[in-house]
Amino acid sequence: MRRALRSLAFITVSALVSAQQKQPEAAVRHVIAEYADARKHSDVRALNDLLTADVDQLVSSGTWRRGREEAVRGMLASSKTEGDRTITVETVRFPSPDVAIADARYELAASGGAAARKMWSTFVLVKQDGRWRISAIRNMLPAR
Repeated sequence: MRRALRSLAFITVSALVSAQQKQPEAAVRHVIAEYADARKHSDVRALNDLLTADVDQLVSSGTWRRGREEAVRGMLASSKTEGDRTITVETVRFPSPDVAIADARYELAASGGAAARKMWSTFVLVKQDGRWRISAIRNMLPAR
């Protein structure tokens, strides 16, 4: 009987932990989807709201964008000249309760004679004032 009760308690706790972990993961995935949508619609207000003040971004050309203002300016400029982008989150992990790392497939559609580009992006998100915000973005071209 004790063994059955311990097993039931373990299963119950495991289920609760799993449910709690999925809520933050869904929130992180939602923030990245909002980011992709804000880029698509050149929504400055949304981008400013989704990014931390000290955000930094390393783009696939090797250029750094440091700080929200520079990052947003660069994002808007590249969104005008590049094709449609698709960001598909593959994994999310939490090194701590207030930090998330999300790895995503990042694809730019062919446009203006340029070929489609398939890359990876890593997003670091932090929880500030109860909300997840993007603190760092790393865009990478896969090694051939």
